[in-house]
Amino acid sequence: MILKKRFLTFYERFISLKGEPAQIAAGLAIGVFVGVTPTIPFHTAIIVLIGLLLRQNIAAAYLGSWIISNPLTIPLFYVTQYEIGRLLLGMERSRFAIADYTLSSIAALGWEILLPLLTGGILMAPFFAVPAYFVARRLISSIRARSKR
Repeated sequence: MILKKRFLTFYERFISLKGEPAQIAAGLAIGVFVGVTPTIPFHTAIIVLIGLLLRQNIAAAYLGSWIISNPLTIPLFYVTQYEIGRLLLGMERSRFAIADYTLSSIAALGWEILLPLLTGGILMAPFFAVPAYFVARRLISSIRARSKR
């Protein structure tokens, strides 16, 4: 029920965004990219910075981060990202417990956790952001075309 409400809220906000479909989709993809990375509590600051630098829709970026980064997905992302990064960097597995999922809590665990987590996160993010761009662009174009008829 919580996921359904979250999705409906996202959908209502998404269809009300102003701008060209490509810019909205690019903004959403930026948000998804940042939302997948283990950079909480800096998501908003990173989104605003990237959105301004690339001149993309910051509201859409915020929505992208909001929909992908939630209490259900974060633990799955972090474990997967840590394992991907650890394997690619050739590091041994470390035992750790995260009190909360903020970057500052993870940084306190040290580089043996933070480095593979960030590496895995940056490598994993495009696998979510690229499809998000194409789906969002098609969806917003379709919704707008339907509303014109």
